[in-house]
Amino acid sequence: MVINKHILLAVSGGIAAYKSAELVRLLRKNGAEVRVVMTQAATQFVSTLTFQALSGHAVHTDLLDAEAEHAMDHISLARWADALLIAPASANTIAKCSWGLADDLLSTLYLAATCPVYVAPAMNQAMWHHPATQENIAKLKNHGVIVIGPEPGEQACGETGLGRMSEPAAICEQILAPTSPQHLRGVNVLISAGPTREPLDPVRYLTNRSSGKMGYALANAALQAGANVTLISGPVSLSAPVGVDLVKVDTAAQMYQAIISRAEAHAIYIGTAAVADYTPIKVQPEKIKKHDYETSILLKKTEDILAAVAKLPQRPFTVGFAAETENLEANAVGKLINKNLDMIAANWVGHNAQHGGFDSEVNALQLFWKNGQKSLALADKRLLAKQLIDVIAERFNEKNTA
Repeated sequence: MVINKHILLAVSGGIAAYKSAELVRLLRKNGAEVRVVMTQAATQFVSTLTFQALSGHAVHTDLLDAEAEHAMDHISLARWADALLIAPASANTIAKCSWGLADDLLSTLYLAATCPVYVAPAMNQAMWHHPATQENIAKLKNHGVIVIGPEPGEQACGETGLGRMSEPAAICEQILAPTSPQHLRGVNVLISAGPTREPLDPVRYLTNRSSGKMGYALANAALQAGANVTLISGPVSLSAPVGVDLVKVDTAAQMYQAIISRAEAHAIYIGTAAVADYTPIKVQPEKIKKHDYETSILLKKTEDILAAVAKLPQRPFTVGFAAETENLEANAVGKLINKNLDMIAANWVGHNAQHGGFDSEVNALQLFWKNGQKSLALADKRLLAKQLIDVIAERFNEKNTA
């Protein structure tokens, strides 16, 4: 709960404008005071009366309002706001703001605002992926704008892909969250996430239950801490945070190559990926047919990525993960020592996970380093990721100032 935080919500034209009504409700429920600005296009999707009823204030639509102070709503509203949130942010609005155009109240407010600015894009997936939109998003980020989303999924046009506005609850959480300390500002952080897939034949593979949620949450938390983040990801159903340098891989060998080729250019490496320990010796060129007799598959060990990173001449601060079904502390500390890691984060999986671990929204971690340890209680992985980044930053900065 925050009390009397002033949120200026700017709604641009798009079907996602209906989500902004729920956003106003959630912001007010959490103690914020909300005032709403709408473009003319937005009023074609949701009426001003809806936002007036939800916010408790008149809705602003005109750049030049004779009833406003000095007829300058953009100045008085910009001074009032503790944060400006543009949601939904259409491709057109993003383009205007990125180029500094000011032909309506919303775009003028963007230039007049001295408070933090958040943008929640919403558009067709092809429009989102167009180079012009991506260039405009990059410009906004250079202005210091915080971009929330978009998310993948089915769109109103019938297509499926990246472009849906983030859900109001997620936007509300980020807007009202305490500002993250920038204790990794300018630090290059390399993170691996998700599972790997080891092919057996053209249609089958060996894999594991990793969802990648912890690694992606860590990438977002590192971004908020000011880091430059490279994310090496196995196959997952997640969208990477905007601003992350995403590298997609499938196999353990591909992940090894992607990480080792980049590790020395990064100050921190966090290995959350659940990399296969074994891979088939031979991949069958055709689909393996089912027979009445038993069969076997010969496997060989994959390269140990964590150990290899820790042995590099210019090694980064190396953080490993240990997913254990038994003897958590002993196995984690053994891995910390044997692989010469700076830190290891251990968690239960399987029958000992207590609702956390693989493919879950929550997790709990036990952290170990030389002469120290810390427990992070069961929590949403996004909160847990922030707590872990705080500890990693503390240990990293301590090591580099010793």
